[in-house]
Amino acid sequence: MAETPTRGRAETEVATDDDRSSDVVFDRVADLPRARVDPPGDASFALCLTHDVDRPFKGIRSLYYALQERPTHHLRTAVSGDNPYWQFEEIMALEDELGVRSAFYFLNEQHLLADRPAREWLSPANWVQHLGRYDVTGDGIAGVIRDLDSGGWEVGLHGSYHSADEPKRLREEKATLEDVLDGPIAGGRQHYLRLSVPETWRYHRAIGLEYDASLGSSTECGFHAGYDPIRPFGDDFLVFPLTIMEQALPDPDSQPCGARQTCEQLLTEAAENGAVMTVLWHPRYFSDREFPGYRTLYRWLIERARELGAWIGPPRALQAALEGDSDGSHRAETDPAEFRFTQVKS
Repeated sequence: MAETPTRGRAETEVATDDDRSSDVVFDRVADLPRARVDPPGDASFALCLTHDVDRPFKGIRSLYYALQERPTHHLRTAVSGDNPYWQFEEIMALEDELGVRSAFYFLNEQHLLADRPAREWLSPANWVQHLGRYDVTGDGIAGVIRDLDSGGWEVGLHGSYHSADEPKRLREEKATLEDVLDGPIAGGRQHYLRLSVPETWRYHRAIGLEYDASLGSSTECGFHAGYDPIRPFGDDFLVFPLTIMEQALPDPDSQPCGARQTCEQLLTEAAENGAVMTVLWHPRYFSDREFPGYRTLYRWLIERARELGAWIGPPRALQAALEGDSDGSHRAETDPAEFRFTQVKS
């Protein structure tokens, strides 16, 4: 890959999933060390596929959405007990058909009443979020986690909203997920893309994670943080910047040409620069009834990437290839006090 670490960088802030500007500015990471390594084999670039498992159950949230739009549809899903957000088998079947694998990041949120301070109980937004909370140790989710792992998919951590600044909480979430998986996890992404640079990365590294994929935008697609993974500590811990979150694309139902054009431009840019391109498709977006067009676009994205000569897979598999770690071994946990970081000023 080219030596310039800032190629493709945009002069923008990272947008978070709840429409708040975060303190992270892409300029602050522009001069950090990069993993400038050619894609595996003869690939022209790498496409990393990821899924954040935010809400696998629609449930009573149907009533909330009925107040926003399409009331008949959302009320019907509430009354029927239908759960259009449960898309694991469909995604696995689709990716199996295409001969690819991806990463699923599972969220282990705190209980609003049992774990959060009373002042947060009064927020309607907190209640909307809490009503969609799920238990990673429950039989249904735990079974899916094990099925994904046994089928060759990567299972990773979707750090809860507060864990970006709470390393103890982050460690507990990782331990719980590893207990369900009965094995180590390598990385993941923070909920709502919440990220404190470099603290969150330091926490991830200290608890034994090998990479983070939280650096990105929920409102803009592009290589804002460059074409190469970042080595924030100059060692083997990697950051995979997010290139596309599906909700930032033109609506593939009402603007199918615009959505494909955006993806085509980024795929071509990735191929021309030997880039690592990371995309996020939330599982619920594979429901054609809820989000028409997104499943078809995801299939097209993978097929087009293959035509352009891409390596396609989950971040952990790419990291293993870059590091020559074919057995996928994981580092031992380390002390957070061991690491220091010189802030890059914007």
